Amino acid sequence: MARQLDEEDIRILRILAPESEELICSGSGVEFRSILPPVANHYSRDEEDFRQRLLKLSGDDLAYLIVKMRSGEESVACMPPEHAVVLATVVDEKLGRAAAEEVITLYETMDEC
Repeated sequence: MARQLDEEDIRILRILAPESEELICSGSGVEFRSILPPVANHYSRDEEDFRQRLLKLSGDDLAYLIVKMRSGEESVACMPPEHAVVLATVVDEKLGRAAAEEVITLYETMDEC
């Protein structure tokens, strides 16, 4: 269940990808409906770059994204598996093991991109 990005979403996207000028996928021409997949797929050069971007987020920002993942609004199924592992690692560092395990479970059980 993709969403229309609100001000909070855009604030987080700008932290993760300050170079993003438009909120439109260059490949499809459609507005971004999630935060993490565009950062993983369009802005990050590799897993380490993705990690460095995620480390800029506060624990509250990560917790917000997890809430959106739970509801299906943050569709992390579109991210490569390697990036999901990076996300879980950063979540583990900032929010703990249980939150990281939940991120992996959400990633593995989401089927809608």
